[in-house]
Amino acid sequence: MPTISFFYGVLIKMFFKDAKKHHLPHIHAEYQDSVAVYAIKTGKKITGKMPRAKHKLIVAWLEIHKDALLANWALAVAGEDLFTIKGLDQ
Repeated sequence: MPTISFFYGVLIKMFFKDAKKHHLPHIHAEYQDSVAVYAIKTGKKITGKMPRAKHKLIVAWLEIHKDALLANWALAVAGEDLFTIKGLDQ
């Protein structure tokens, strides 16, 4: 469960081994007691809950870093190490 980014209290992780569960490239976002899964390509929340303000930040971050996230997904599926991606506050 590599952590690939952190911004404004939001932790972003990529669990590539559960691709069969979600059937598409995705990230897991955690903020305090909230956890949600987001599709990388669309930015849509697949499951979970996230405060509205943090949800908006995550969706914006996904759009900005879509290409890097998809590259990370490809590395993860190939069993390679993932790289970190800048947060919105960097």
